[in-house]
Order: sequence, then structure tokens, then C-alpha cells
Amino acid sequence: MKKETRILDAGRRPVLSEGAVNPPVWRASTVLHPTLAALEHAIHTPFEGLRYGRFGTPTVYALEEAIAEIEGGARTIATCSGLAAITGTLTALLQAGDHLLVTDAVYQPTRTFCDTVLARLGITTTYFDPVLGPEGLRALLGPATRLVFLESPGSLTFEMSDIPALTAAAHGADALVAIDNTWGVLSFQPFRHGVDISIQACTKYIVGHADAMLGAVTVSDLDLWHRLKTGFAAFGACPGSEEAALGLRGLRTLAVRLARHGETAKRLTEWLAARPEVARVLYPAHPGDPGFDLWRRDFSGACGLFGVILKPVERPGLEAMLNGFRHFKLGFSWGGFESLVIPAWGGAVKRTATRWTPEGPALRFHAGLEAADDLIADLEDGFSRLSSLDINGPA
Repeated sequence: MKKETRILDAGRRPVLSEGAVNPPVWRASTVLHPTLAALEHAIHTPFEGLRYGRFGTPTVYALEEAIAEIEGGARTIATCSGLAAITGTLTALLQAGDHLLVTDAVYQPTRTFCDTVLARLGITTTYFDPVLGPEGLRALLGPATRLVFLESPGSLTFEMSDIPALTAAAHGADALVAIDNTWGVLSFQPFRHGVDISIQACTKYIVGHADAMLGAVTVSDLDLWHRLKTGFAAFGACPGSEEAALGLRGLRTLAVRLARHGETAKRLTEWLAARPEVARVLYPAHPGDPGFDLWRRDFSGACGLFGVILKPVERPGLEAMLNGFRHFKLGFSWGGFESLVIPAWGGAVKRTATRWTPEGPALRFHAGLEAADDLIADLEDGFSRLSSLDINGPA
């Protein structure tokens, strides 16, 4: 079956819920055991079946089963946020003296965690150019390198990495490869490209309605799952059953929503690329993007998140543009039904291995589910406000 069909059935067992289409929301902490022997068995098998609410409920298990199905992995661990999925993975796999390689385009909170918590634990992080080739990565891999962490495209600057080539290089040095696959949630199949661990900020496209925090880690084999699950359990990181139910709800419409997000983003980026105020569009699915060939080779589709580099403008004009939008609201996160915009310059984009020096202000847009014509009209009005107040532009 195609993934658009599989996503509707994954994690569903109506026979266990008396025919109900959706798995019920199980709210559970304490689980009672009929005998001492059963209690002792539960102690020795904490991750099998319903043992204690923190380890998972049938609602959480249904979500995990569904995400593993769409990612193509062996098993999934759901957690309370995308960042928790990232930090839990790093702490479960690394220890003092280990070396970690991370793309320089990584999500800023991931970088902060590496530079603070992991550094205090004696774990060294080296950042590398997101467009680095396999030979360059091999030069950075050492005997203490345990993990290579990818994010392709980067969620602010949108560089594409050659994932299969970098994965092969990492495996040649006995290092695992993890990827933040939130942008490629349904369009990139990480395990077909050699990745060992795929992380989703389910808060974004999987939930899809801007109303729940949720994350997931999917792995390629069961030994790795048990290693990670033990680490997550030690930190007490778990999702609520209500949030898991919202994730399951979002999954059922994910394919159709993503198609709409991608179609709208395509129209918007084509329109923006032709604007005189725009220096560059940052969107791997756009033919003019440097990562287009890698995207076309490895991905089956795109989403609604993209960036734009404006030509140099004065702040009053930029403020007038951003403050006056009707549909593109100023707000963090992405992947919901609503269109968003945030600035992506200065402290928002920290680099250590490379330099990122856009010609002018960088903006990150999320194309929501509004009509594309309405979004284009909103952008056009914004550029009119920008030009009217920018001393470098028309009066």
C-alpha cells in the first residue's frame, strides 16, 4: 500500500476498542497486578505491555506504532516534545569522553544543549558545514566519535546535505547517524538512506493544529530502541495520553495537509523569486535552490516551510511589512494550519564551522492552509508597506 493509505490504518485496532474508529484516550498512572508473580514480572519487563503510565499507555503505543510505520523504522519512542526527543537521544547514546559531530545548520536549541549540558558532561561537539561531502566528514571522524547528527534541510537556512553519502562515511567509522526529519516528515524515508535514528518534532506537522507538544524517536533496530527507551525512561520523559491522541488525529490527515502546504509553498516561492525586493529564496524544492538536485533525488515531496533573503532594507520598512500582515502571523514553531513568519538573522542563526551572511534581512515563512491567492495578496501588501517606508526604496 502507498503511504497515504498506510497512514490511515497505522496504529488502529478497532477490535480492541469495540469497533471505535479511533483508539480511546487511556489516562493511566498506576496499573494493578493480580498477583505477586505478575508484579515481579512487570518489574523485570517495564517496557512490555501496560506497566506504568510513564512508560506508555495504549494510546501512546498506538501513536508509536503509527509513526514507526510511516517512517519505515523498527520501533518508535514518543516523548513530550521535539526537543525532548533530541536531547533524550543525545544523552542516551553519549557519555563522558565521547565526540559528537553536528551539522552547523542545526536547530538552535539543539546547539544550545550540545554547548551547555553535553559540554558539562564531558562530551565534545564539533560542528561541520551542512554541505560538506563524505571526504570532509571522514576527516572529522575520530576514534571517540559516536554519533553524527544531521538536519536536512536546516530549519532556518535550508541547506541540503548528501545524507546517504554522509551516512556511509559515518558508518565506516562505526558512528551512528541521527537526523531531525521534521521537514521531511512524510517525504523523506530516512532508513532507506542508511540513517539509524529519525527524530520528529510531532508538535509541527504530525499534530498539525498548533495545540499540542509532542516528539518521537524512531530507530532502525530493536537493540537501539531498548538502549534509547532505557535512557528516556530514566529521565521520566513521556507524552501525555491527550497529546498522543491529538498526534494520532493529526496523522490521519497528514498526507493531504502536506500536499496542500507544499503546493502553496511552491506558488509562493515562485512568486517571491520574481519580486525585485527579494535577493534569494531558500527552499530545496525550488529549482533555483542549491540543494534542489539532492532534494529531487532523495525526497518525494516538500512541505510549507521556506526562507527568503530580502535585499538590504531599513528597519522601519521591515517592521511595517511584518507588523501589518493579515495572514502571516509572527510566531514560533510551524507545521500547523496557520501561516507564520519570523526573522532569521542575528542571534537566531549561530554558526561556528561556517559563515552565514545573507545580503539583507532573512525571513522564515510557513505556508499554512489559507488560499494561496490570499497569501500572495498579503505578501504584496507587505512589500508595498516596506517600499513606502524604506529609504533605499521607492517613496
